[in-house]
Amino acid sequence: MRKKFIFDGVSTSDYGIIVSGDGVFTRAERDVSYVSIPGRDGALVYDNGRFNNVTVSYTCGIERDFAQKFSAFCAALPPTGYHRLEDTYHPDEYRLAAMVGELAPERLGANWAAGEFEIKFDCKPQRFLKSGEIPVEFTAPSTLRNVWMEALPLVTVYGTGAGTVTIGRNTVTIKAIDGSVTLDCDTQNAYKGVANKNASIYAPTFPRLTRGDNVVSWTGGVSKVEIVPRWWTI
Repeated sequence: MRKKFIFDGVSTSDYGIIVSGDGVFTRAERDVSYVSIPGRDGALVYDNGRFNNVTVSYTCGIERDFAQKFSAFCAALPPTGYHRLEDTYHPDEYRLAAMVGELAPERLGANWAAGEFEIKFDCKPQRFLKSGEIPVEFTAPSTLRNVWMEALPLVTVYGTGAGTVTIGRNTVTIKAIDGSVTLDCDTQNAYKGVANKNASIYAPTFPRLTRGDNVVSWTGGVSKVEIVPRWWTI
């Protein structure tokens, strides 16, 4: 099976593009600072508490009708900004990526019958796991085990009236639940459909899924909790 990548729903296989993924195995680097102190040998290392972006690149080739297929592929690519990037080299993962640089093709045949080009993406450091997109439902207090990096989940709380939800070390107070309310712990927003629900909650710190067991419990009018864990690794 030929290798491919899919960027915001645009698949290279739909344009007859052959993909080489020699540049897709880069892992994110920890962001650290080195500080030299006069009179002291060596340097101090400060961890800035984050990972840096990584560059992922693909070498692409088109064996026939290059000009037509290349033009159609470029027209289908999304505008600037981060979009979902997945490939057959990592079938269980995806990244959030932004395309960078120009697409400068090289002719391999007469009259552009065939050609190749390199496409580069500036990617957020996370390699998100597709298994982390599967909702986990709790109808009674329990635990959710995280064997990956600390994750910022998507939490939907069901019930009526007021209540609290505790996930790990963090508790969110919900002043009024009208069937359901969703907590996006990444963007730190609460909503129901398109309705903003930030005014109906109190969350000094939005929940995080730390490594190990995270206790999930609630009080008041909460009937169940659904968590999309958003597992990721480096």
